[in-house]
Amino acid sequence: MCGICGIFFSNRDERVDGDALRAMNRSITHRGPDDEGYFVEENVGLAMRRLSIIDVVTGHQPLGNEDQDVWIVYNGEIYNHAELREKLEARGHRYRTRSDTETIVHLYEEYGHDCVLHLRGMFAFAIWDRSKRVLFAARDRLGIKPFYYCWTGNRFLFGSEIKAVLANPGIVPEFNRNTLAEYLAFGYITGPETMFAGISKLMPGHTLELAEGAEPRIERYWDLTIETAPEPRSQQYFVQAYREQLEGAVSSHLMSDVPLGVFLSGGLDSSAVAALTSKIRGDRIQTFSVGYGEEKFSELGFAREVAEHIGSDHHEVRLSREEFFQSLPRLIWHEDEPIVWPSSVALYFVAGLARERVTVVLTGEGSDETLAGYTRYAWTLANARMDRVYRALTPPGLRGLVRKTVQASPLSASLHRKLQHTFLVRDGNSWPSFYYDNFFSAFPAAEQRDLLTPDALSTAGEAYASSMKAWHRSHGDLLHRMLYADINSYLIELLMKQDQMSMAASIESRVPFLDHKLVEFTATIPERYLIKGMAGKFILKRAVEDILPRSIIYRKKMGFPTPWESWLAGPTLDELEYVLLQPRTQARGIFRPQAVQRLFSEHRTRARDHSNRIWRLLNLEIWLRVMIEAEPLEAFPANRILAEAMKS
Repeated sequence: MCGICGIFFSNRDERVDGDALRAMNRSITHRGPDDEGYFVEENVGLAMRRLSIIDVVTGHQPLGNEDQDVWIVYNGEIYNHAELREKLEARGHRYRTRSDTETIVHLYEEYGHDCVLHLRGMFAFAIWDRSKRVLFAARDRLGIKPFYYCWTGNRFLFGSEIKAVLANPGIVPEFNRNTLAEYLAFGYITGPETMFAGISKLMPGHTLELAEGAEPRIERYWDLTIETAPEPRSQQYFVQAYREQLEGAVSSHLMSDVPLGVFLSGGLDSSAVAALTSKIRGDRIQTFSVGYGEEKFSELGFAREVAEHIGSDHHEVRLSREEFFQSLPRLIWHEDEPIVWPSSVALYFVAGLARERVTVVLTGEGSDETLAGYTRYAWTLANARMDRVYRALTPPGLRGLVRKTVQASPLSASLHRKLQHTFLVRDGNSWPSFYYDNFFSAFPAAEQRDLLTPDALSTAGEAYASSMKAWHRSHGDLLHRMLYADINSYLIELLMKQDQMSMAASIESRVPFLDHKLVEFTATIPERYLIKGMAGKFILKRAVEDILPRSIIYRKKMGFPTPWESWLAGPTLDELEYVLLQPRTQARGIFRPQAVQRLFSEHRTRARDHSNRIWRLLNLEIWLRVMIEAEPLEAFPANRILAEAMKS
């Protein structure tokens, strides 16, 4: 819906600089090209950029209550705001607009901090309570909308994107080297820290309160509870109940006063959302897909099949290798931190295609993490069963010998990769090894010692500390523990990708699979109904058999593939190696040159597949140049492969 930012001084005698606030707001113009607004009073300043979706005429922000003593800036959509409005009006509140923004203001007047418990939707907002002299902020339960902040002991800066905080003249971007180990392992930072020193993110399901003369007080207001049904339920019960709740979630997410469409990859999740959208609206909807010239990495054919089945107006864009490399610096600027997955680039291009016709899109994000859709879940369950037998029958010394033999053996890259995923290599006594190193880590912690210089290693931090906090909080059977941990780590980053790449194109994306009531219901579904064999999402598959072809429902999951691996050949690989071994790059003292050379050599000879590692290193290098060293985006020539362009 928009972008928000603000400044608050703990000392009431301080004064907000209007020019600084405007600079922060200008940095996120792409999030809201339709309107802007400001509230500045003494030591507090609030600002917003608006993408008009609900109440286009009167939904201007910042918005105050009747007495002008409560002011809000807000980003998101509250899908139950009409129901809440009726109740609030019955309690005497008087509305001046039709916007969901005003509903949050009246909820705050009525319930204070507990206002968040009544909201159903995606949101990040900040409220200035003039009478109490308190700034109150909140982020939605799953982390669909972002909220970043910087607290210096007296000054509090916040924004929908990190760049809004950086735009304040008093902030100098600095690499938070304590996040390096986690970045190299996962590509993202799981906890409240960011890759910028001094800049944090408010975690999903949390509120923040800051009073004058005090420190920020952060509290969790929601957490996913894993509970089995109080009595045994049949498979059919869960199929029917899930279908009803999913259809209700999709219906609520169609709330809009502007044109709306659906991102359609051709996979099960987006196809289900598109089919339900078409069914509920009863008219011809708009669908949008992205693919590549390399057909084996493109799902466009499946998307067309679904579009034809539901009768949508379907639109496609193909992303070329040249466009992919050209766009990386700008998209890293939009993402604020290095891009985790190459698929983010494709997401930006399909968002740009959609923006030509609609302002809002529904997506299929969130189904895999709530319904066990990734192969890693079934694989880990099978691995765990075999590992228990293996460890019971094999002494530790022999297991260690087998592990070393497999890792050092001259096998093909493909066979080596497959064996790396098994209990023969993974340590069943170590969850980071058994799960995180197995399916997430580009550079496992143990291997970072060879990659990093001694100085970098000493300040790199812990690779798994934040992820393990989520794991230790989890409970229930092994599958539900994995789902909980991923919802509280991996999914948060996926949602940031979704938000930032869509907002980069000035389009709002919505995720009906992550309606929090629906997510809470999925947590009650037993493992036996989620996974069949090595395939997950069984409940969803059964739930949409009446609206989608079986060829779509039961086809093998591709997972938004990209040709990144195939592009790492010939001159391109040489150019990327040159970039990562440049004097400018090496002068930072982060990586051992010989380790980087060895990585490229092994990839070039196909002894190992290091495509994911090369992506991780390249993105870090571009990010350091664009976000830390503030190299102008114009410094990256537009018509050549990025790596060649960086030979300056």
